[in-house]
Amino acid sequence: MNDVMEALYQTIESRKTEPVENSYTNYLLSQGLDKICKKVGEECAETIVAAKNGDPAPLAGEVADVLYHLLVLLAECGVAWAEVRDELERRAAKIGNKKVFHDVDRDT
Repeated sequence: MNDVMEALYQTIESRKTEPVENSYTNYLLSQGLDKICKKVGEECAETIVAAKNGDPAPLAGEVADVLYHLLVLLAECGVAWAEVRDELERRAAKIGNKKVFHDVDRDT
């Protein structure tokens, strides 16, 4: 997955310096952070609906949309995909550690 995400992130980054006519990525980047954040929110909501509907194919598509828009958000904010990947790897190394829940945490 990291190779695909890295390649997609690099494509998004390249659109910043080498715009492509009619590129959706260029459109998002030209609209700025507010538009990108709005799209992330919309795609998250669509992902929730797809999950609740119980059909795996639309859910996979919506998750892909969320991941793409998150990569655009990262690029816009100057955060490299590698930073996220490294954080995920750091957290994966902690697998097996158990979180201690307090009574107030159980319903959230």
